[in-house]
Amino acid sequence: MITVNLRSKVMVLVALFTFNGALLTSVAEPADYEVVPLPQSFTRMDGTPFTLDSKVQILAPASLQREAEFLQQYIKDVAAIQLPIVQKRVKNCRYIELKLAATCVNKEGYHMSVNQNGVTITGDDAAGVFYGVQTLRKALSDTKILSPAEIADYPRFSWRGMHLDCSRHFFSLDFVKKYIDLLALHNMNTFHWHLTDDQGWRIEIKKYPELTTIGSMRSGTTLGTNSDLDDGIPHGGFYTQQQAREIVRYAAERHITVVPEIDMPGHMLAALACYPELGCTGGPYQVGHYWGVYTDVLCVANPKVYEFVEGVLAEIMDIFPSEVIHIGGDEAPTDKWDACVKCSKLPNKQSYFTRRVFDFITAHHRRVLGWDEILDGAPADAMIMSWQGMEPGAKAAKLGHDVVMAPTSHVYFDYQQSKAPEHEPSRCSGFIPVEKVYSLDPAPENIPASARKHILGGQANIWTEYIFTEGMVEYQALPRMSALAEVLWTMPEAKNYQYFVERLTRFTQLFELYHYQYAKHLWPERQLPSRWRF
Repeated sequence: MITVNLRSKVMVLVALFTFNGALLTSVAEPADYEVVPLPQSFTRMDGTPFTLDSKVQILAPASLQREAEFLQQYIKDVAAIQLPIVQKRVKNCRYIELKLAATCVNKEGYHMSVNQNGVTITGDDAAGVFYGVQTLRKALSDTKILSPAEIADYPRFSWRGMHLDCSRHFFSLDFVKKYIDLLALHNMNTFHWHLTDDQGWRIEIKKYPELTTIGSMRSGTTLGTNSDLDDGIPHGGFYTQQQAREIVRYAAERHITVVPEIDMPGHMLAALACYPELGCTGGPYQVGHYWGVYTDVLCVANPKVYEFVEGVLAEIMDIFPSEVIHIGGDEAPTDKWDACVKCSKLPNKQSYFTRRVFDFITAHHRRVLGWDEILDGAPADAMIMSWQGMEPGAKAAKLGHDVVMAPTSHVYFDYQQSKAPEHEPSRCSGFIPVEKVYSLDPAPENIPASARKHILGGQANIWTEYIFTEGMVEYQALPRMSALAEVLWTMPEAKNYQYFVERLTRFTQLFELYHYQYAKHLWPERQLPSRWRF
């Protein structure tokens, strides 16, 4: 029996891989469970391995039928075997058993036991079982043989998120589901859905129908990095409330919470184009064509603005059961407020607005999350998403705010992955390679322990000004999402970048299997030959 503590540097034997132009294959060896993200610890046991074949059954109670169905589909995907799901055990049958028991000390944790007779995944709740299923799925991605082992695993952080901006460019309902599947593969539990901005309003609000009849469509898009050329091609789209509820259900089945963002009081040009009386000047306004920060914002001294905001948020909270509602709050220039007779009388304009919105949301038993600009004067219970580096998050945590780290320095996945931008699809500036993502520690030791307890975790953001196809979203996310998954799941003392790359190389088999497009900078032999780059 060999006990492996994955909080120390681990040397592993990695199977040999070949790349045939489309799929990775490996030597058939017993699974080693050293997947992405890396489990916290396991003990390798002596004995005969478990072999997956068509005689195995999935044993699960009614309360875990959805998890059993996921496991059934995953095994069909990776091993081409359709296993039956049963609720009663019979003699002389081998099982993959899913069960609930109050044995896991950590929330979302699980225990996996493997021997020649079967596999048992036990979680304190269904989410823990689901993450155990993910580990099993990954372990089976290149073998049907499982070494005897005992695995104890749990996440480091409670907030493990990915963001997607569907405002700058609209993405189909099917793709949003595919994106959520990608989160599930990476043990993520939060989908931050950016639904409104200057360039498009993407969610149906029945009280204000013009938000989608007018605000969801821009008449053209500025080309390049805000050049003088506009393509003149209408771009739009929105999600009905029924579709949004469908996304909420789809994500919940995978133990992912959808956190909606309605950005305010800035980034509201699409709304002002529909209801110009909500701006300081009265317009006229049009849905934004170019990227960046517009000076037109909501008139925070206008009572009609709060009637509008509360009407929108009431429907948002009805659609999205998430405890947390993101209200944006970033990049709100004061130009129009300073020139507005009504707004100029308010001493702290954005703080005043944030407080009004905060009071409305908390009265509905929800929590407010905003970008770090709201920190100045934010109510004590407001949550802060730190994007302008780690410092605002550290400051907020020291003040007692719960914090989600999402710094531009490490996790803005619209930034380029290569120092050779001529071969990159995105025109967004900045350079964040996989290794940089992997180096992130959302709660570093230089933050006092009393403050670190307020750091809930982190997420990566994908802004889509320069990302206009679904394949580009996948390319920008992968494999950096894999690095972030390990940052948020695995304890920092177990991290080792070279060891991670070895495991990631095998993990990309699943990207290939599910037809995700991904950046191949870590594997030059897979990249398009330079002679084909015109």
